[in-house]
Amino acid sequence: MIHYTNVKGWKAIRSQVDWTFKSHKPPDDHAKGAYFTTFPPGTRNLASLLGIPKTKIEFAFCFRGIDGLSPIRGPRGQQIFYCSENYLVKKPRQEYEGLAETGDCS
Repeated sequence: MIHYTNVKGWKAIRSQVDWTFKSHKPPDDHAKGAYFTTFPPGTRNLASLLGIPKTKIEFAFCFRGIDGLSPIRGPRGQQIFYCSENYLVKKPRQEYEGLAETGDCS
């Protein structure tokens, strides 16, 4: 599973031993939550597929498992998941954090 963010979000999340992804209310009619995807770095038109600005796909956090995550409604629910509350990823599940373009999130 992958969470994309900007430099500010990356610094905040990586400063913790166990990553905490904060739940927030995104624009439009999306539910409040912390959002994740299976779309890997380098996916063509990634920002558009995720419905976020390109500045929010500069950094990535990659981890194993989907415990506690729900697919969003609609066809994109096969690749986009969320948790309505803050989402904690303990160190044993963590695989990569850093620049999305250089990360191996396979």
